[in-house]
Amino acid sequence: MIYLDHHATTPCDQRVVDAMLPWLTQSFGNPHSTSHSAGRVAADVVARSAACVARHLGCPAESILWTSGATESNNLAIRGICGHPRQKRRHLITCFTEHHAVLDVVAEIEQNGWRVTRVPAYPQDHELAGCVDLDALAGAIDEDTALVSVMWANNEIGTISPMQQIAHLCHQAGALLHSDATQAVGRLPVDMKSVDVDLLSASAHKFYGPKGIGILVVGNGNRRVRLRPQIVGGGQQRNLRSGTLAPASIVALTTALEIAVSEMSESDARIRQLRKVFCGKLLECIEGLVLNGISLESPQRLAGNLNVRLPDVEGESWMAAAPDVCFSSGSACSSVDANPSHVLTGIGLTESEARRSVRFGIGKFTTDEEITQAVRLLCDAYRRIKPA
Repeated sequence: MIYLDHHATTPCDQRVVDAMLPWLTQSFGNPHSTSHSAGRVAADVVARSAACVARHLGCPAESILWTSGATESNNLAIRGICGHPRQKRRHLITCFTEHHAVLDVVAEIEQNGWRVTRVPAYPQDHELAGCVDLDALAGAIDEDTALVSVMWANNEIGTISPMQQIAHLCHQAGALLHSDATQAVGRLPVDMKSVDVDLLSASAHKFYGPKGIGILVVGNGNRRVRLRPQIVGGGQQRNLRSGTLAPASIVALTTALEIAVSEMSESDARIRQLRKVFCGKLLECIEGLVLNGISLESPQRLAGNLNVRLPDVEGESWMAAAPDVCFSSGSACSSVDANPSHVLTGIGLTESEARRSVRFGIGKFTTDEEITQAVRLLCDAYRRIKPA
């Protein structure tokens, strides 16, 4: 198996596993049972982990909430802001190309009486294709806007949003900014205070940590952010997210983030080179293959992201014909959805073009040999299924 779907998930780094294991078998105390030493040891590592994560993300340690992953974090951020009893504003803004973990929450809030604006994204031929249209966003924000939710980096076509500009547009109107940074944290430098994002969601399994642990950062120190809790029953984490914390998973997320940040520059350069070789070889063997999204040379595209469109074969058929290569036709969370990618249609592709598209995600453990082998398997599979 050759794994080229690192936007969906990543393998757990062995160093992360090694750091995590003692907190499962040796120091296994409940961090909320601080009346004895086992609990205090666990509480201490949770506090040190929060301080470490906060240092890497440019936010106060007390802003870190541990969650089950970015989907829960997105839910808590959006529902928490909109549902707070002191929330007087009743307008919510997002973009058509957001992940369903944002879009579906927004749709439910709209059903509960909120005014929702879904701003278009820049089209395929734009230098920020897939990013929220800044002029349209500026025109949509008004004095009743409570929250804007915009992803930091797109999970399908890899576009990196200009978050500082977006934050300025939000804050000059008094609105808060939430970012689903699932694809950004661990892959890009993220400094919430300087960029001025108010709420941020992330998952460990996107940067070589385990599944089931994520964070929601609530506030960057620049302004107050109030949330209504969505999970109650115990009062943990300042009553904002009740439930017994898992020190092993928290240590794992923290270790994964430390490694990702320390190795970011080296990994980024290597992954970009692998993608350049991979895309070049695919273009050589598949006439009419087209890149979706912005140029691979652009610094505004995630290093490992490659989204391409076949001339005459649907992506699902290509995937079925090359079972030894793991890649996808869109977001992992929408793989059971029969509809074409809403991200690709959102940047102006037709339904047919979207269905003929696939996403590859190259990771830090991907080898030169795997790239060579993947190209051979993919090209052989395409030749077998392409129309005569």
